[in-house]
Amino acid sequence: MNRIVESGKVVYGINTGFGKRRKPAFRQSVWPSCSAIWCCRTASGLAKSWPITWCVWMMTTKILSLSRGHSGIRMEVIDALISLLNAGVLPCIPEKGSVGASGDLAPLAHLSLMLIGEGEVTAQGVRMSAVEGLATVGLKPIELGPKEGLALLNGTQVSTSLALAGLFEAERVFSAGLVAGALSLEAIKGSVKPYDARIHQARGQLGQISVAAAVTALLEGSDVVTSHADCGRVQDPYSIRCVPQVMGACLDNLQHAARVLQIEANAASDNPLVFAENGDVISGGNFHAEPVAFAADIIALAVAEIGAISERRLALLLDTGLSGLPPFLVNDGGVNSGFMIAQVTAAALASENKSLAHPGSVDSLPTSANQEDHVSMATYAARRLGDMCFNTSVVVALRRWPPRRVSTSFAR
Repeated sequence: MNRIVESGKVVYGINTGFGKRRKPAFRQSVWPSCSAIWCCRTASGLAKSWPITWCVWMMTTKILSLSRGHSGIRMEVIDALISLLNAGVLPCIPEKGSVGASGDLAPLAHLSLMLIGEGEVTAQGVRMSAVEGLATVGLKPIELGPKEGLALLNGTQVSTSLALAGLFEAERVFSAGLVAGALSLEAIKGSVKPYDARIHQARGQLGQISVAAAVTALLEGSDVVTSHADCGRVQDPYSIRCVPQVMGACLDNLQHAARVLQIEANAASDNPLVFAENGDVISGGNFHAEPVAFAADIIALAVAEIGAISERRLALLLDTGLSGLPPFLVNDGGVNSGFMIAQVTAAALASENKSLAHPGSVDSLPTSANQEDHVSMATYAARRLGDMCFNTSVVVALRRWPPRRVSTSFAR
């Protein structure tokens, strides 16, 4: 960076503005203040702050990206981020304000403010000024050099961290959904023949094969399954019979998203990128979070479908004509409606997820006076996964109605 600055060569992000304001080149006298000004003026997010755990992931992925060596940033700045992270001094980052193109500019600006002694941080759960937070680890505000402000603001780390949070929660929901499916099959004394490995090998879909094997393993040694082995039952409703096909497709989606996000979490995604071996500084578009948006969207589809098939199994269990179980899973109906309203709750949540599953990546509004004329909306696409996973986890877990606080005499 110093060689470029001393040469007087005009290079985007080093001695120019950014976005639509990239021209003209700045006078050398204003270079030292540019990075700090960009951080302050870009920190325009709003709403409540992200949970501490997610801020840890955002800082970690930012450190990983800068450590690739293509961002034109001093080790002093990276070391400061590492020291703050290790000490649990974390930035207060508002939830909203990024479109996932040109990087997650606003939230990453809030992350970067603490380095220059601006904004607020939390340390051991206590909110304080950034200057106080820096002091807890023996640091003073840093004067950012040319390109360093842009290196900190640019990147997909917020979108990626949120998508990873959604992925991890989706994996837990998926596992619970498999167990719930196996238990439901037992409850209605369903057939295990549709889980025969030969059926799934004949199709060849890897997720489907894995799910069929997993459910078969869960049911191995089941006295319930053994008790009706020769009952002649042929075809169960799809929510029981097609678990390998539906959940297998969900598994394939989650595994693909995991591969994409693993790459992105370790990527150099700011702009321009510096190639130290020959001094080239090249402007590109690695900040565009379309891969993250697509990954978040397919996670959303999987989560919605896990909830949808789980709700259908709950409805099946309550329908005595299909399940052979007492209506609404209660022996003495009338005053006690059993799981009737629990299924209504499940239907409401599963239906809400259908709306939330609309792909965020298909929406785009131009920004920066049409310089940034296509955006990914990855941050929203990833952010909504938390609500979706909560909804589906409730649908999968519904097993008791009325709630415990109702007296046992009333429940009977």
